[in-house]
Amino acid sequence: MIRPILSFPDPLLKQKSAPVEAVTDEVVQLARDMAETMYAAPGVGLAAPQVGVLQRIIVVDVSGKEEAPRLITVINPVITHAEGSVYEEEGCLSVPDYSASVSRHERVTVKGLSLEGQERIWQADGLLAIAFQHEIDHLDGILFVDRLSPLKRELYLKKCKKKGVL
Repeated sequence: MIRPILSFPDPLLKQKSAPVEAVTDEVVQLARDMAETMYAAPGVGLAAPQVGVLQRIIVVDVSGKEEAPRLITVINPVITHAEGSVYEEEGCLSVPDYSASVSRHERVTVKGLSLEGQERIWQADGLLAIAFQHEIDHLDGILFVDRLSPLKRELYLKKCKKKGVL
């Protein structure tokens, strides 16, 4: 089921998500709905708070349009190691019609649970590393616009006020 995606400045997007206590049928269905919603948007990642659920679940797929999908679902993701630095353009399904360059780690190691409830570790670099960091930020109530310089953030907020979003 495709779920509605919350947009900035919805207050749910600024809240911290709770850990998933057990991988239940409801959690699995939520993750499936999130993947369907992400693909329909289309996007490369989605976090549960973006569909109004304050649980620590993310879905990511950075495969290109010409490639077979490579969906990664992580429950209770934690970045256990990060190194390097990149400054890349990012957008967000919850921040429509806006993109900006954001500083992120170049490589990350992420630990979490699979949909089967098994602990897994993912090593990521490039776009996958950026997507993991971006989606995990959502679980902590952080949007990519919160990582912009004060000047760029202020310009974005002025644009929102002008559009009547704020």
